[in-house]
Amino acid sequence: MGRAAGCGLYLVTPPVLESAPFADKLAEALDAGDVAAVQLRLKDADDAAICRAVDTLRPVAQARAVAFLLNDRPDLAVQTGCDGAHVGQGDMAARAARTLLGPERTLGVTCHDSRHLAMQAGEDGADYVAFGAFFPTGSKDVTHHAEIEIVAWWSDLMEIPSVAIGGITAANCAPLVQAGADFLAVIGAVWAHPDGPAAGVRAMNAAIAAAGRA
Repeated sequence: MGRAAGCGLYLVTPPVLESAPFADKLAEALDAGDVAAVQLRLKDADDAAICRAVDTLRPVAQARAVAFLLNDRPDLAVQTGCDGAHVGQGDMAARAARTLLGPERTLGVTCHDSRHLAMQAGEDGADYVAFGAFFPTGSKDVTHHAEIEIVAWWSDLMEIPSVAIGGITAANCAPLVQAGADFLAVIGAVWAHPDGPAAGVRAMNAAIAAAGRA
């Protein structure tokens, strides 16, 4: 997930899902347009359930050359053949996660609204930093509200890619794209789209492209 021309779409799974039915939804979403990465985010599942979900969903993404990342658990990411892991500030320390993942797998680090945390993550070996939440979201309790300015600051200063997350939709994403976000992480904009996940991906792709031309 290196920095590329333009802005990419980064899908985060719902926090609760049934693997087999969701695999069909994931395939539908990934076949609908450009997606750079998928993060499996099962916050309350035990290790066995996480591993089963990875075994079902990882091949769907990897068969389409889409990076498959695991939230919180670099150890299980390595064990189950994921392409990387994402850690929050309350999870494993980024430096320890980098050691576990090795140099080949992707490491993402949540940095909320903090320039200091982002700089530290870069020093600790993060492959991308995630800022947010930028907008109200129902997917998690929001305690950090980021301003779009932090994306522009990071884009101007650093080569490490940034991911923007938190309530992002096709209707509100343009300022983040124009500020230089490398990836937009979305949940509800795709999985809760009234016309299904494929329509959600197409709508996000169209909005990103339109913002990039503005």
